[in-house]
Amino acid sequence: MKMNGAELIIALLERQGIEIVTGILGGANLPLYKALAQSSIQHVLARHEQGAGFMAHGMARSTGRPAVCFVTSGPGVTNVLTAVTDAKMDSVPIIVICGQVPTAFLGTDAFQEINTLELCKPITKKSYLATKARDLLMVIPEAFSIAQSGRQGPVVIDVPKDVQLADIEFEVWPDSGQKTAGAAPDKDKIKQIARAINQAGRPLIYAGGGVIASGTHNELYELAKTGNIPLVSTLMGLGCFPARDPLFLGMLGMHGLRATNNILDETDLLIALGVRFDDRATGKVKEFCPQAKIIHIDIDEREIDKIKKADLAVAGDLKAVFRQLLPLIQAQERYLWTKEISEIQCRFPEFIPEKNDARHPLALLKQINSSLPANTIVTTDVGQHQMWTAQGYGFSKPRTLLTSGGLGTMGFGLPAAIGAALANPDKNILCISGDGSLYMNIQELVTLAELDLNITIILFNNNQLGLVRQQQELFYDKIYAASCFEKQMDFAVLAEAFGIKAVKLTEADDVTAVLKQAGKESGPMLIEIPISGTENVYPIVAPGKANREMVFEDSALGERKVLTF
Repeated sequence: MKMNGAELIIALLERQGIEIVTGILGGANLPLYKALAQSSIQHVLARHEQGAGFMAHGMARSTGRPAVCFVTSGPGVTNVLTAVTDAKMDSVPIIVICGQVPTAFLGTDAFQEINTLELCKPITKKSYLATKARDLLMVIPEAFSIAQSGRQGPVVIDVPKDVQLADIEFEVWPDSGQKTAGAAPDKDKIKQIARAINQAGRPLIYAGGGVIASGTHNELYELAKTGNIPLVSTLMGLGCFPARDPLFLGMLGMHGLRATNNILDETDLLIALGVRFDDRATGKVKEFCPQAKIIHIDIDEREIDKIKKADLAVAGDLKAVFRQLLPLIQAQERYLWTKEISEIQCRFPEFIPEKNDARHPLALLKQINSSLPANTIVTTDVGQHQMWTAQGYGFSKPRTLLTSGGLGTMGFGLPAAIGAALANPDKNILCISGDGSLYMNIQELVTLAELDLNITIILFNNNQLGLVRQQQELFYDKIYAASCFEKQMDFAVLAEAFGIKAVKLTEADDVTAVLKQAGKESGPMLIEIPISGTENVYPIVAPGKANREMVFEDSALGERKVLTF
């Protein structure tokens, strides 16, 4: 077989089962696009490389399979780095293939040259510079294997223009890159963990994104139900356990429920599954679960004992761990622990908007949830709307919440929704955003209009950077520096200018009715919901404080008042 490097890349992607690629072309990757034009692979032209990267996120996060993005050299690479870093932080298997200046110009500060390899080393699982076309026979399959094996993450492949144009002859195709199995977990360790769980009086499961990445939500359910063990979730773990199940105590941490964070103080055994004890979940680490022995199971050995010392730990695939662990778990009622949890929940009730406050974002999100199928995929941006969604939407299936957790990237939601819609044409796709976040990648509204995808955008508009303003109010002496926008933007009019149907709700409008109407029509739609600029997300833990030291709002006193316990 004979072909050039660019044709080889496309052929290898086809052999990996890639059907859609996102990206933007430029001088350094034009040979790649010439080869792509002869392929069955669909190309989605983003309007910014960060948008292209987050579209790949939407495909990978919603399916669990690697997704691919193309960018050109120089600014093409630097523009996509945020999406690459986001994939590293949230363990998302994306592969970014970059054009590069010809090899003879490397190191000369040539036009649009950048040292992609060195830039990407700290933010990827692996970065490659292919200096020969033959290298691609190894690099492309290996990249797919690395991206989806162990703790998943991004891989970047830098391909100089002359390598894309160079001819290569070969006789045998390499094997496609596949997920590789890790070492089997230590049986004695699993027995010790089972014994600790069976003997615990007040056990609590702390579940994270690793449960979703490993596809072990069913095994998690069996563990919780067999041992009658209550469960809390990180932001990235939402959807790994049915939100309305009595054992589910909600999200923990900075914006978790008051009762949930207090229950963490009472547990005697914390079973941490697919989590990394990040600061948004733990608060002040020394005071996190002070009475508990800790079991930590995670696929990434580097996370074990990194932040919180574990009494029992296994570095391994949750699927393999559950296979050995579940047969050893004894059925128990744990009546006293269940009773204690109920008492704590009574002392610290969940905040519920007043009956006449149907326009509160939490109330609106509950309405939205009730009008959509359970398998609806929801993407969010980052800010108050993200936390309200995490608190109030009620996710019950894995891979139905796609959000930027570790990096917290505004501008994530819209392009991620486009990627999710491309990969899941049979599902409802909902993007929940805020005005500050939507500005960040607003150019992708053109991509959405061009693709005519069935995506509904719910935009909470308070004309400010709400979560920043809230922290300025609570922790920075109410000095609102640069957090409020001077000009009020009419996003409904703006969306229509991009070619997208839009409606701006008034106080009298019924959100559910508008959503149902949107569901009857094909194509994208933006629903703008003006909200108060003084509305805050509660509870909230101040930086450096323990989770129990939450600032919250009490409307039961007849007035809204900020309290700390």
